[in-house]
Amino acid sequence: MPVRPLPEKPSLQHLKYQARDVLKGHAARDPAVAQRIREFHPRWAKASDAKIFATDLTLSDAQLTIARECGFSSWTKLKRRVEQPKPSDQLNLPHHERIEDAAFRCAVEFLDAGDVEALRAHLKQHPDLARRHVAFEGGNYFRNPTLLEFVAENPVRHSKLPKNIVEITKVILEAGVEQSSLNETLLLVATGRVPRECGVQMDLINLLCDRGADRNSAAETAAVLFELQAVDGLLARGARITLPLAAALGRTEDARGLLPNADQEKRHLALANASQYGHLEIVRLLLDAGEDPNRFNPVGGHSHSTPLHQAAGNGHLQAVKLLVERGARLDVKDIMFGGTPAEWAAYAGKKEVEAYLRAREESR
Repeated sequence: MPVRPLPEKPSLQHLKYQARDVLKGHAARDPAVAQRIREFHPRWAKASDAKIFATDLTLSDAQLTIARECGFSSWTKLKRRVEQPKPSDQLNLPHHERIEDAAFRCAVEFLDAGDVEALRAHLKQHPDLARRHVAFEGGNYFRNPTLLEFVAENPVRHSKLPKNIVEITKVILEAGVEQSSLNETLLLVATGRVPRECGVQMDLINLLCDRGADRNSAAETAAVLFELQAVDGLLARGARITLPLAAALGRTEDARGLLPNADQEKRHLALANASQYGHLEIVRLLLDAGEDPNRFNPVGGHSHSTPLHQAAGNGHLQAVKLLVERGARLDVKDIMFGGTPAEWAAYAGKKEVEAYLRAREESR
């Protein structure tokens, strides 16, 4: 789910109150609190609600959950940000303006300018630079990128890329990069609107795949974020059809064949994907197989919401009806904005879906 960015003048006392609220929600066995703990506390990354509630939660655990929910890796770093803010902490600045490493910042400036020769010379002068990381606290992602990841323009900094971005990328690759950086850059390119709008998404995908980037995780993430052109390109480059991908693409027979051997994590994401795309028969298939329509979606699959939120917000009336008929609750509020599925439909202008959900609310 998206992180909760700090306000302009955050209060440490208020953050402490939020941690205590997590403790109270845990004691009350609140599923929304369990979802927040699962997403933001590494100890419970894949734990069930039952396992989370069965474990003692300390104040330190709650504080770590709040810190990571705000985009910080620890309570100590969050506390430092509140009490001793630095210029690089300003989230309203684009990422390149928050870089404190002078050599790294210079490299990003050459990248943005499309200056191939200056970048090549700079990387030769600083041989470790292509493998160096820069830290950004307080954001949803892009927290510890290398130089290569900046070629994706995701998160958006300029809303454009230099026309020779493929050549720029080759220069960075020639300097030697980590496998994890290759994988993350492919994911950022595949899920970024700027590479697509600039007409270089597929060129970058092909280049990164040629260098061995992991196309499978990138394809699943792109499907969640509606980047279907990138999904097609990654499939053409050998990405595997998984149950979540089949669910997103509406490939019912593939989904039927993949379901028996899919683990719980894949099944969970598949229901989220099928619901947000409105693929009715795949939603039915997964519900028949025992998937719970009331679980919050998994981490990486719009986890602040349920399948019904996604179906409603995207206007898929038949999927909404099926989920409700199978027991999806109408009163569950999403974790980020506090909206019910009917309110999601209203916000998105899906009037027919909203009317159906309001009528069902009144009949209960």
